Amino acid sequence: MTNASAITELQRHTCFGGVVSRYVHESVETRSTMRFSVFAPSRTTCPAAVVYYLPGMTCTDETFMIKSGAQRVAAELGLFLVACDTSPRDVRIAGDDEHWDFGVSAGFYVDATERPWSEHYRMFSYVTRELPAIVSDSFRVRSDRCGIAGDSMGGHGALVCGLRDPDRYRSISALAPLTSPSTCSMGQKAFSAYLGPRRDRWEQYDACVLVGRAPCRSPILIDQGADDIYLEDQLKPWDFVEAARVARQPVNFRMHPGYGHDWYFISSFIEDHLRFHAMHLRG
Repeated sequence: MTNASAITELQRHTCFGGVVSRYVHESVETRSTMRFSVFAPSRTTCPAAVVYYLPGMTCTDETFMIKSGAQRVAAELGLFLVACDTSPRDVRIAGDDEHWDFGVSAGFYVDATERPWSEHYRMFSYVTRELPAIVSDSFRVRSDRCGIAGDSMGGHGALVCGLRDPDRYRSISALAPLTSPSTCSMGQKAFSAYLGPRRDRWEQYDACVLVGRAPCRSPILIDQGADDIYLEDQLKPWDFVEAARVARQPVNFRMHPGYGHDWYFISSFIEDHLRFHAMHLRG
């Protein structure tokens, strides 16, 4: 496993009294160079609770830190934030940059089983094992007080990671998540290439299937814009809400008229999500 000495700081910026930093390291899981960004608050007297944020398609680890405005609230709450990248970037695979919703910047937070993707596209293991180990070794955080959040494709990732590893994540939240990738065109496109034709592999990364099989103790918050152009065909939040209802998994699902699939929506509700995580991570 990569250790703390292997990370190199690329940038450092003072922000709301804390520090936003960007790091690079050689990943064991993805066999490539990976980058991640953190916000370390100054207003904490003990190791901080940490929220991992998984960005959506086309984003990098920097996007959340630059566009969300999350640092103001994280500074007040004493939350440590970690934002990962959305795919390996320094390896090239034929066709990896031909479509915005597949390949580079769209790793879908799965461990690919199909060649050539399987050699590098191991984002699930990177997010749930390697990155938390690096963060725990490198910063003053509470590894037993972790939450996970994300938007769009990253919302899918947050739900899947949280449902599959409830002992690691005490709270789960998502903004405009892609909740049923097995039944939408974007998910089917990615899963077919990364995971092959076997549906049992797809089901390991489908939040609707996972919540039906094993509801978790972790509370879940989902916010969705009612004017989101991907709402009906791709995101399908009602499928997850219904699967959770049948499984008796509590979910706070909130629909917001007028909001679309963009950072205006995310920045409008990120404060609610951080307060949600803080409440449960302190308990």
